[in-house]
Amino acid sequence: MADSGKNSVLIVDDEKANIIALTSILGQDYTVYAAKNGQDAIQVAKKFLPDVVLLDILMPEIDGYETFCRLKNDVDTQSIPIIFVTGLANVEHEEKGLDLGASDYICKPFTPSIVRLRVRNQIKIVNQIRIINHLSTTDQLTGVPNRRSFNIQVNKEWGRTMRDKTPLSLLLLDIDRFKSFNDTYGHQQGDVVLQSIALSLTESLRRSSDFVARWGGEEFAVLLPNTDLNGALEIAERIRRNVEKSPITIANGQTAIVTVSIGATSVIPTQECCQDAFICQADKALYAAKESGRNRTFRIEY
Repeated sequence: MADSGKNSVLIVDDEKANIIALTSILGQDYTVYAAKNGQDAIQVAKKFLPDVVLLDILMPEIDGYETFCRLKNDVDTQSIPIIFVTGLANVEHEEKGLDLGASDYICKPFTPSIVRLRVRNQIKIVNQIRIINHLSTTDQLTGVPNRRSFNIQVNKEWGRTMRDKTPLSLLLLDIDRFKSFNDTYGHQQGDVVLQSIALSLTESLRRSSDFVARWGGEEFAVLLPNTDLNGALEIAERIRRNVEKSPITIANGQTAIVTVSIGATSVIPTQECCQDAFICQADKALYAAKESGRNRTFRIEY
């Protein structure tokens, strides 16, 4: 979705008049981007990730079919619905477009109301999918990503850091003596602690690429792209100190101090590296931090 809060549409057509007409039809309801050829369309789509693409077929150099295939073969743009808008009004071309996987097919000359309705239908689907994806990848108690979301993210970052030959670090964090806290204050107050820890973690991270997720129970995971082990340890200690020095307000105005133990590891992934072993190393480091007295960070190099 565009920064304005509106859904967004990319119009791709080599005729300026068509871009102007479609922008006039859709510009009031959506943020509109435009491209005059297939190559520019691919670049704009990758940069802005529009919610829907309106794509002409007959264009110079790269036609609409080729542009479609390139967009669908790119991991960044493959899920964007594409509507062909073309003067090729015969059944064979419409069938070809839909068979490729186009979400819809509009023939020129187009009717404004039909364009609005067909784009609106695709936008509704996009927004519904976005809500479902958010619910399925978000921990409902703390509001941070859940374990499923972490698995998606670590797979993505593993592949990227392998290509770039950059380090990837992982912190696994556990709330110390959380069972005793629940036994003393009750599970509802335990939920308050989990929410507070999630907020503290989020506030402790300073880069948009850093990723925090609820790992399960009282454990959280922090994925740190382009961060070596020393950098990961600095972040881990910042998290640990922030938690320790931030009393949590629970029932009846009481406050409680909780602490966390953190396991850290780092790797520059290669074909020989195993993602499961990478996570296992962080888990072993967390166990060592707990065994050596809690409220501390322990590291194990991959």
